[in-house]
Amino acid sequence: MASSRQVSVDYEAVRLIKKEVGERLTSLLRAEPGMSSAAQEQRGRALINEQVAIWSDAEAVKRGVSTTPAEDAAISQAVFDLQFRAGRLQAHLDNARVENILINGYQYVWLDFTDGRRVQVAPVADSDEELRELLRDLARRTTGQSERSLSTADPFLALRLADGSRLQAIIDVTPGTYVTIRRHGMRHANLDDLVQRGMLDTTLEQFLRACVRAEKNVMIVGGQAAGKTTLLRALLKEIDPDERFATLETEFELFAHENGFHRQVVPMEARQSNGERVDGHGAGEISLMDLMYRALRMSLARIVVGEVRGPEIVAMLQAMTNGQGGNLCTLHAIHPSVVFDRIAELYLLAQANMSEQLAYRQAANGLHFIVFVNSIDETKIAGHRHRFLSHVVEVTGIGEGGRPDTNTIFGPRPEWDEPRAVPLMHPRCINDLRRVGFDSDLLNAPRGTWPTLLPLKIREVS
Repeated sequence: MASSRQVSVDYEAVRLIKKEVGERLTSLLRAEPGMSSAAQEQRGRALINEQVAIWSDAEAVKRGVSTTPAEDAAISQAVFDLQFRAGRLQAHLDNARVENILINGYQYVWLDFTDGRRVQVAPVADSDEELRELLRDLARRTTGQSERSLSTADPFLALRLADGSRLQAIIDVTPGTYVTIRRHGMRHANLDDLVQRGMLDTTLEQFLRACVRAEKNVMIVGGQAAGKTTLLRALLKEIDPDERFATLETEFELFAHENGFHRQVVPMEARQSNGERVDGHGAGEISLMDLMYRALRMSLARIVVGEVRGPEIVAMLQAMTNGQGGNLCTLHAIHPSVVFDRIAELYLLAQANMSEQLAYRQAANGLHFIVFVNSIDETKIAGHRHRFLSHVVEVTGIGEGGRPDTNTIFGPRPEWDEPRAVPLMHPRCINDLRRVGFDSDLLNAPRGTWPTLLPLKIREVS
């Protein structure tokens, strides 16, 4: 029998059936207001089957021939997905090989696959308004988050979908509705998983493990989609399961409270404004900065910020200088050399009376290590996208000109055609790492423990 995915679906019929089913479900919920989500879906399936049977009979009269079981099944699944899931997006969300979903106006949908391919696929809506209504439905149905909206007054929508994917939508300031959905293929990765993927070698694995256990403050930096969040998730696995720490995020992406390992996580998620402005601030808004100050009062051993991208950099570095250490965060930066300028930039954006000198001093006093994740995309030359650590930089204090002084502990060796991080020197804090079990002799192997050279094409590009 042909699968429902292979059968042409009449989406106008799907919308009409979904409307009828939705109205009947609303009536049922008024009568039984405490109905669970699972019960709603069960009742919804029954209502959908009833309505599809009615549609099938009407189609048989119109066509002069009965619809096939495959057609009925495809319509039923499409209605269910539209009522309870993500509509026509659901098939892409169910595909483990899809890394990103990009919508540039309703008629142009592209998929990024894990092997680096970008492929255009059929639209997931028949009009811009239908796409916007799907997004509003997702915003209304998304559980565990504050209410999110999408309107002319609030043209930006950020959501965490049921599978953990991150959705960002923009309307009105763009010609049509633009949507980006970032998937999380490695939600519960550990450092060993990243070694298997070629992101780390075993020397870096042991070194980073020691940094976390020795309570060093670590900032992970890199470009967009380089793998910063994946590495941060793996580092969290090195925190003792009974150690109390908080994760602060705009949308949950670290999933430490869901990994079945940590028992003392305090997960905190920012909340968007409802669109109203009160004294210059969005009513109901809770920013990462707000969460940071509350976290500092919760008897936490560590604070983890999923992504520092605004004024919370001030509180983050204050936490790094005030606590016992072991705090972790990520930051966008295109190269390790620009990290301190990015920190200073965020400081200056935080408050007019901030200064570069203060930013540099806080960074020098608060940070122990900066870990840079590089990404090389060779798909345009018939290759793959590769992610790997290229630098580990130790922050050693204030240097000349008031900027933080650093040592590059791991770095690339271009003279060997090696863009990945290999040992260059011992850090000043080597004794702290030895005390938690790190074998410092690993740093004496000039090529590290990378299993093979990267493909020649990558070495040429790098």
